Amino acid sequence: MDQMSQADFERLAKYMKDRYGLSLEKKKVLVEGRLQSVYKEKKFESIAAYLNFVFNDKSGTESGTLLTRLTTNYTYFWRETAHYKFLTETALPQLVSTIKNKDLCVWSAACSSGQEPYTIAMTLDQFFKGNKAGWDTTVLATDISPFVLQQATDAVYSVQTMENMPPEYVKKYFKKLSNDEYQITDALRKEVVFRSFNLMDTTIPFKKKFHIIFCRNVMIYFDHPTKHALMRRLYDALVPGGYFIISLSETIARGETKFEMIQPSIYRKPEAG
Repeated sequence: MDQMSQADFERLAKYMKDRYGLSLEKKKVLVEGRLQSVYKEKKFESIAAYLNFVFNDKSGTESGTLLTRLTTNYTYFWRETAHYKFLTETALPQLVSTIKNKDLCVWSAACSSGQEPYTIAMTLDQFFKGNKAGWDTTVLATDISPFVLQQATDAVYSVQTMENMPPEYVKKYFKKLSNDEYQITDALRKEVVFRSFNLMDTTIPFKKKFHIIFCRNVMIYFDHPTKHALMRRLYDALVPGGYFIISLSETIARGETKFEMIQPSIYRKPEAG
């Protein structure tokens, strides 16, 4: 196994922190392990040679690929089902009753390979059923990695990622390609718009404010100041009364933000916020 020098690790840690807000502190062994397969796949002689290539790639493509490898997090449909139950039973009835222009804005802010935003789109479709006429419920889904965004756009998934899916949803929202792979239907794919976006950008460029923001399993990679600054930006991107949803494995300390906690992992911007 090729060893990574402390100097190279520190250089990489600074690069990923400055560019993506990713905190690699005390993760040298993990980083070194994940880099082993990458530099060999890319046919570099060493980790150091591969990192030099990443640092000198002005397009940023390779750094995005590296980010994906360092933060790979297995995801699947209907992950943390309590969130979708909350949408159906609480958030959507409340929000829909107050939206006058029938424009429901939902953002999956770290969408990875697409399972989360497609699950949101299914939940919305099931909620509205035959009463969707005139409503715009398109889900915005963003990620920094071009690799996972391409996967999400292709919308082809293994059966392993669908194990939590209700059978009737598989029948309605998927096309079977083989015994091992399914693809999201064209109709549902039109309900999700994928865009490249770096959550570390100090300005959120989307014109409309959101009623619901999912930002799950991403802030675990950030240090406290980075996480706090991001939450401020996401708070400002919500309409008053909008919901902010993080992973069940994440926490926000009491008094750390202006969000009101509704239940663990689900927060709300006050009506007067």
